[in-house]
Amino acid sequence: MDEGALVAALSAAAWDAGEAIRAVRRRGFEVAHKGDASPVTEADHAAERIILAALAQAAPGVPVIAEEEVAAGRIPAHDDLYFLVDPLDGTKEYVRGGDDYTVNIGLIRDGESVLGVVLAPEQERLFAGIVGSEAWIERRDGERQRLRVRAPSAALVAVASKSHFTQDTADYLATLGPACERVSVGSSLKFCIIAEGQADIYPRLSPTSEWDTAAGHAVLVAAGGRVDAPDGSPLRYGKPAYLNRGFLATAGWSAPPIAPFMSEFGGGGDLPQGV
Repeated sequence: MDEGALVAALSAAAWDAGEAIRAVRRRGFEVAHKGDASPVTEADHAAERIILAALAQAAPGVPVIAEEEVAAGRIPAHDDLYFLVDPLDGTKEYVRGGDDYTVNIGLIRDGESVLGVVLAPEQERLFAGIVGSEAWIERRDGERQRLRVRAPSAALVAVASKSHFTQDTADYLATLGPACERVSVGSSLKFCIIAEGQADIYPRLSPTSEWDTAAGHAVLVAAGGRVDAPDGSPLRYGKPAYLNRGFLATAGWSAPPIAPFMSEFGGGGDLPQGV
């Protein structure tokens, strides 16, 4: 598989999906709620249809695990090579009128996120990365700029969720020192902000789905960063129910593991109980 050609195809699909999402916003939409009470809109479904069609052409035979397909009970059988797709990450921000929502397409190989694209439609910025090669940011006119994480300093900048900031996260950040600044950002853009050298660390001490993280994970690692599981080992994919119990993303440096700060989880993810 030619990774460069594949990223180009994924990027084109993301741009098309982004246009569809913005078109839905311009004409107005209704908000429904899934079984887990998370919001879903016509834009989520429209974007996912575009991406699924594009992936079927660009990588025929490679299974796709896509958020809305999973919600509908359609989960294809797969081996160690498959795509993870979140067509609209940050739906809450999208519904509120914000610009920090994203389109996400990641490729998983042998449990690792190896390639990904993250599009911020309203900002007209696309982040792409091939692990072991390079990461870059691309504008709508095709202009590219290489992405590289920055070296940490005494004044750390942490990015954290707008909707899921917890006391556990606050307690963890407090251990990094009083000079640690916190910036709240929605969606997978948090990975990209670290990848472009604007922040240093992103702790997530509550569950997420693997399609929320796969694309941003690849972009950040390709830019020189790292993404760890709660115990400090590399975050891997293919866990039960496609759930991450938590993770810690940094600009390539080793931060204290988050596991000691995490509250108990009722089930699912990489825990033995639950779904």
